Amino acid sequence: MQVISQQIQQRWPQLLPYWQLARLDRPIGSLLLLWPTWWALWIAAEGWPGLHLFAVFTLGVVLTRAAGCAVNDFADRNIDGHVKRTNQRPLATGAATPKGALLLFAGLMLAAFLLVLTTNRLTVLLSLPALALAFCYPFAKRYTHLPQVVLGAAFSMGIPMAFAAVQGEVPAVAWLIFTANLLWTVAYDTFYAMVDRDDDLRIGVKSTAILFGDMDRVMTGSLQAMVVLALLMLGSREALGALFYCGVAAATGLFIYQQWLVRNRQRELCFQAFLNSNWAGAAIFAGIFFHFLAN
Repeated sequence: MQVISQQIQQRWPQLLPYWQLARLDRPIGSLLLLWPTWWALWIAAEGWPGLHLFAVFTLGVVLTRAAGCAVNDFADRNIDGHVKRTNQRPLATGAATPKGALLLFAGLMLAAFLLVLTTNRLTVLLSLPALALAFCYPFAKRYTHLPQVVLGAAFSMGIPMAFAAVQGEVPAVAWLIFTANLLWTVAYDTFYAMVDRDDDLRIGVKSTAILFGDMDRVMTGSLQAMVVLALLMLGSREALGALFYCGVAAATGLFIYQQWLVRNRQRELCFQAFLNSNWAGAAIFAGIFFHFLAN
């Protein structure tokens, strides 16, 4: 991604702020959204879902996440300049315009919707609340201390959509995975919010990190424990084998490591805990992937 950013800087420097606005130079958000979507695709299809659906959901995740970043920065354009971690974002510095951010959001979401149109009616219908959640999330932090829950719901909509695309329905197991992912998202995005907690308190932005206060480690640990429980229920319900449980065990170990990282609530280490969540998602997917590969 760094190489691509450098190429854009050299050839089309006017586009670089919008590339950065969509966070295409920072794929961590796309990965955190991709893993649970792939969990659902593989479980719904009991293995490889086929090139068409794999491409639709993978590209759709990247486009939707990029669109969400654009509208997030639009919503925060008067806030980001006051936060240490975000004061160099394109809208905060004036390198990109608010109108450009909205046009980018609309264009990316249109492209994602065109991909969804190649699936079935139920998947298309489910994409509508997914769009609404993606748009509403950035504004939630002004009205509730639970914007991470809204983000968790937005990041989980690919799960029922995947089941709808593969099976033509959304069974109960889809909502179990949805719940597991929502809990996981709230946990890792609380780590992310812990990085900005001092700035957010000063400017009046709300988050679960502020809501939890001194109980932040207990709450994130409890959320991670519930994720593990939900995954164990998933394994039992779907008769997933030892390879799946190895993936869950690896993710559990990473959750423990993340709790160790945030033990003193240092900004840099809280951010590392957030980044490390990517490997937990990958470990769970690896367990699912190799289970179906071996059967």
